[in-house]
Amino acid sequence: MTFSGEFLAFLSLAVVAIMGGVLLLNLSNVVHMVVAMVFTFISIAGIYVLLSAEFIAVAQILLYSGAITIIMLFGIMLTRHNDRSEAKAGKVRKLLVFLGVLGFAFAFYIGIYNLDLGQLPSTLHEKNTEQIGVALYSKYIIPFELTSVLLLAALFGAIILSKKDDEKEAEQE
Repeated sequence: MTFSGEFLAFLSLAVVAIMGGVLLLNLSNVVHMVVAMVFTFISIAGIYVLLSAEFIAVAQILLYSGAITIIMLFGIMLTRHNDRSEAKAGKVRKLLVFLGVLGFAFAFYIGIYNLDLGQLPSTLHEKNTEQIGVALYSKYIIPFELTSVLLLAALFGAIILSKKDDEKEAEQE
């Protein structure tokens, strides 16, 4: 069995993504958790590059690894949270979680082992960024604009809710 460079790159990116996810769930320091999440996001962007989806990879790095991570760090730093130490999980619970993860991985492997998706067209990877732009601004322009209005409404709602919290804190003091 010979391994191609693409297969080895996929395996290494997949291992980094899985390790980042596992570390995210198991670390106790919030900043370390965010760093583990960044490793996961960047390795997923690498997998997108292997799939010839360069636009999605760049969007993944810019939006998730950059903007979302910084917003999460700001949210963590600007909120008051009581640091209550939770009891560590017992060995039985860790064993059950490990067996659950192994069971899921086995079921996933069985599900895709003989999966045949057919032959893909050879023009799939040509000018994919241009194809996304043409589709976004012609066929999907209405959902695109509705999404921007929805995000703007969510921003206004967040501002209003934060002002109400500030007013309640001022009244209590």
